[in-house]
Amino acid sequence: MATGYTELLRARHAVRLLAGTLTGRLPNATGPLAIVLFTRAEGGSYTLAGVLSAVYGLATAVGQPMLGRLVDLHGQPRVMLPAALLSALGMLLLAGAGTDPVWLAAAGVLVAGLCTPPLEGGLRALWPSVLRSPDRVHQAYALDAVAQEVMFAVGPLLVTVFVAFWNEAAALLVINALGVLGALSVVVSPPSRAWRSAPREPHWLGALRSAGLLALLGTFFFVGLALGAVSVAAVSYADDHGDALVSTYLLSALGFGALAGGLVYGARQWAGVPERRLMWLVLALAAGYTPLVLVPGVVAMTALAGLAGVFLAPALACVFVVVDRHAPSGTVTEAFSWLVTTFGVGAAAGTAVVGPVIEAGGTAAGFVVVGGGGLTAFLVLLLTRGALAPSAAPPREPVAGDRAPDAREGAAAGPGAAPAPASAPVTEAENDRNGAPQPGFRTGRQA
Repeated sequence: MATGYTELLRARHAVRLLAGTLTGRLPNATGPLAIVLFTRAEGGSYTLAGVLSAVYGLATAVGQPMLGRLVDLHGQPRVMLPAALLSALGMLLLAGAGTDPVWLAAAGVLVAGLCTPPLEGGLRALWPSVLRSPDRVHQAYALDAVAQEVMFAVGPLLVTVFVAFWNEAAALLVINALGVLGALSVVVSPPSRAWRSAPREPHWLGALRSAGLLALLGTFFFVGLALGAVSVAAVSYADDHGDALVSTYLLSALGFGALAGGLVYGARQWAGVPERRLMWLVLALAAGYTPLVLVPGVVAMTALAGLAGVFLAPALACVFVVVDRHAPSGTVTEAFSWLVTTFGVGAAAGTAVVGPVIEAGGTAAGFVVVGGGGLTAFLVLLLTRGALAPSAAPPREPVAGDRAPDAREGAAAGPGAAPAPASAPVTEAENDRNGAPQPGFRTGRQA
């Protein structure tokens, strides 16, 4: 397993792109916490802190797909670096003006959120040109999902360290300065400068014209809802046991399970079409969430939380592959950005919904929301499987330079498996691999 990841990271530019993207995404991973800490330090109420944090989150959700579309149209450097600078300036405005007047603070977080660069989607668009192998790209998606778990664990810790050594305003500024440096490292790299999206036909819906992509967004909205709900339900469980640290045990176990599951998943090659595999992974994820409603003792509950996390990173790694296959030509960054947005909105919805449920029915009812989110995600995927079936798509007209499927790919699928679709050539200047058929769309109508 370690050998496979070592070979992946030894690929030229791979470490730089992964590290730069993770560093560039630190402001987004730590933004809500940093805003709350700064607002409280300025004497603002928890209500104001919550409102400013919500404005930042909603602005980020709106900005990601918009900026992703601009990246597909104009390339990464021309969009991501200016966006990172504007986002940092928004946080600089908040740190310099404080929370009085409130409208100025709100303007700062609004700009910071709207201009958060879509580095996550951009990295996934770059992997094919860097790794040049479908198996390696799949493994990179798994490593990407694992790295997210690490980032969301380390990011808040960095904020608290900066606050302890300096103050809350300094934490805002340092984190966002690191974000700009991370984005700069990515966009000046040769793969980012050379990347160009596939040809596209302009359409106001862009990536959302794909029925398959809409099915994935609906599915992962509910996966996000389950994750948002579990964070609040874990706190309620800790309150029931009279120890606030218990919630950290549960959430850490959840993260460790995702970390382990992602590493194991990415270490092997998988036969068959990813759409079918994704359905099984989401079902396993839902099955892992369901036993949490039993709310047993702390040790057993921690073990259940660890098991519940095992299939999260594999499901994310697999959906990255499926999104890439179903995004209309020329919209790959936008499609990945929509997934990020939908997942985040689902998490926010879960956080909002589970509170009243816990107040009305107790901690077990909160975990019912968690399990229900996982099961609903599977049902959405099951009901929309026709939109994701490769056979549902009309054949794509050949494009000059297309390569035939690798014989090893066909053999890996086993006898009777559907033949792998042709994919566009991977070059330094073009890595949009959407040679796969686009369900529900004719070639002439792709974006």
